[in-house]
Amino acid sequence: MDRPRSTDVTEGVQRAPARAMLRAVGFTDEDFGKPQIGVVSSWNEVTPCNVHLDRLAEAAKDGVRAAGGVPVEFTTIAVSDGIAMGHEGMRASLVSREVIADSVELVMHAERFDAMVTIAGCDKSEPGMMMAAARLDLPAVFLYGGSIMPGHFQGRDVTIQDVFEAVGSVAAGSMTPEELKELERSACPGPGSCAGMYTANTMAAASEALGVSLPGSAGPPAIDPRRDDFARRSGQAVVALLERGIRPRQILTRQAFENAISVVMALGGSTNAVLHLLALANEARVELDIDDFDRISRRVPHFGDVRPAGRFVMSDLDRVGGVPVVMKELLDHDLLHGDALTVSGKTVAENIADLSPPAPDGDVVRAFDRPIHPHGGTVILRGSLAPEGSVMKWVGAEATTFRGRARPFDSEEAAFEAVTKGRIEKGDVLIVRYEGPKGGPGMREMLALTAAVFGAGLGRDVALATDGRFSGATHGMCVGHVAPEAAVGGPIALVREGDEIVIDVDARRIDVGVSAEELAQRLADWKEPQPRYETGALAKYARLVGSASEGAVTG
Repeated sequence: MDRPRSTDVTEGVQRAPARAMLRAVGFTDEDFGKPQIGVVSSWNEVTPCNVHLDRLAEAAKDGVRAAGGVPVEFTTIAVSDGIAMGHEGMRASLVSREVIADSVELVMHAERFDAMVTIAGCDKSEPGMMMAAARLDLPAVFLYGGSIMPGHFQGRDVTIQDVFEAVGSVAAGSMTPEELKELERSACPGPGSCAGMYTANTMAAASEALGVSLPGSAGPPAIDPRRDDFARRSGQAVVALLERGIRPRQILTRQAFENAISVVMALGGSTNAVLHLLALANEARVELDIDDFDRISRRVPHFGDVRPAGRFVMSDLDRVGGVPVVMKELLDHDLLHGDALTVSGKTVAENIADLSPPAPDGDVVRAFDRPIHPHGGTVILRGSLAPEGSVMKWVGAEATTFRGRARPFDSEEAAFEAVTKGRIEKGDVLIVRYEGPKGGPGMREMLALTAAVFGAGLGRDVALATDGRFSGATHGMCVGHVAPEAAVGGPIALVREGDEIVIDVDARRIDVGVSAEELAQRLADWKEPQPRYETGALAKYARLVGSASEGAVTG
C-alpha cells in the first residue's frame, strides 16, 4: 500500500530513533510497513460540541485498522462560540480557525502521516479542519461530530438561540428571571453542536455538499449510533483514497464550492459560511468571491424550514432524510454539479442514486416548486457604507428595505448596553464598528446583541450593520462583514449619529445618506485607533488578517 510520507520516519538504519519512539506508543514491526493515518479531532471538555469526539475518533481508528492502515490520534483546540459570546473572549473565536488549520498542518508535516481523518463539531473547528486538508492536499475525510438534540421548555422545542433571546426578554420585562433559569436548564440536554441551522450545522451540510464528507453523514445527531458507523466508514474511506491517489484539491473544485453554496442557500444557512467557504477556497486554490454567493442566491430557492429562519432543527432534517433530500432536489433541477468527485470515490450524482433519499416531506423540507422563499438565504450588499461588500441573511428579516437613523457604537458592549437599558427606539440603525477582523481583532459574532434586540421586542423595527459578524442563530435586518472595516478607515468608521442609513435588499445596496465629499472630509479628520492588543496571538492575527470580503484569511 502507498506510503508517500511515512517512510521518512520508518525506513532505513538512520530512522531507528524514530522507530524506537513509535514503538513506545504501540507500533509493532508489522505496523512499520503500513500507511500512517492521522486521526485528528477537536475533542475537549469546553463545550458540548466537542465533548464526545473522542468516542468518534476511536471508531475512526477502528476503520483505519480494518482497512490496513495504522491510525495515530492527536487533537487540536476549539473555542466555544456560545460560551464566548458577548464578551472579550469572543475575539478569539475566528482566530481559532487559523490556529486549528495551522496546528493540524504542523503535526501532519512533522510526523509525516500519509493521510488523515478530521473530526470536528464547532463553528470554527469544522472549517479549520477542512482548510488544513486543502492546504496539505493529502488524502483526507472530514467527519462532523453531530448536532445536539433540542431541549424542551413549556411544551416546545428550544435551542441555545432561545436562551440568548430570553436575556433580552428579561431585560424588557416580558420574561421572569425564574423562567429564564428554567429555560437555561432545559436548552442543552446533551452532547452535540447547536441544534438549528446555525454555523456548525451549516458547515456540516456544506461539507457534505463539497464532497469532503461521506454522503449522509451531516444529519445524524451526536448521540445517534449511526455517527459511530460514519466514523468507522470515514477511517476506511481515507485508506481507500490513499490507495487511489485521490487528494482534497481534486474534490474541492469550483463546482464543489458552487454545490456547497447552493445547499447553504436552500437551507437558509449561516452567513458565516461566506467567510469560511472563501477561506477554504483560498486554501484549495480555487477562485471564489463574495459575488458568487449572491449569484447563486438569486437562482436557488430557500426550501429548508430550519431555524433560525424557520421552525425545525437539524435532528428534524435528519428525520426526513437529511442533506441528501435537499441535494437531490437541487440536482433534479440542474442546480448541482452531479459529476463532482467526493471522498466516497464516487460523484455527487452517484452518491445520491445510491442513497435514494426520500422526496421532501413538505414540512421540514418543502417541495422545490413550493419554496419558503424563491431566492436563497444570503445576499451580498454593496454601497457607500460597504464598497467592498457586506453579507445579510435576509430570509429571517421579514422585510426587504429599511430606512433609519444611525446610532453608531464603537464596540458590541456599548450597543448591548444601549439596547438593554432601553435607549434604542424604532427606526434606529445600530452601527457597531471596530469589530472587524483587524479592528476587533477577531470579528466577534454578535448573537448576544441581536438576541437582545429581539428579546426587547424590536426585531422588526431596528436594523443593525457591523464590520463584525453575526451568529448563525441571528435573524432580522442584520448586515455583517461590512468592508472595508472601520479599523482601516472604511466608511463605517465615518458614520455619525443621525445619518440616514438605507438598506435595500432588492437593489443589493446599503448606503449612508452622506455625500462623497462629506465622507472624504470625515476621512481626512479620522484617526486610526490604537490596537486593542499589542502582544500575543490576537495582536499577531490583527497584523496578518485580510478583509472579510476575502474570507478574513491570514496568508
